[in-house]
Amino acid sequence: MFLKQKSTGHMVEVLALTDLFNPFSLSISGRYNHGEEAQDPEDFNKDDLIFLSGESLPCCWTDSHYRDDELRR
Repeated sequence: MFLKQKSTGHMVEVLALTDLFNPFSLSISGRYNHGEEAQDPEDFNKDDLIFLSGESLPCCWTDSHYRDDELRR
């Protein structure tokens, strides 16, 4: 899966989708998509990533407390 880094606008290949979907994980392992050769893996903060369309990541991927209000009812 590819995402875009907000701060640079570069495309990032996500290497571990489980980290992306896990709201308790603050960063993901990925690599920039530059040129023909695969780049070295790096850690990317999920707060700095968006979909290629410019849409933000879903709250259930980034906020571990996104349903706390429902539990209180």
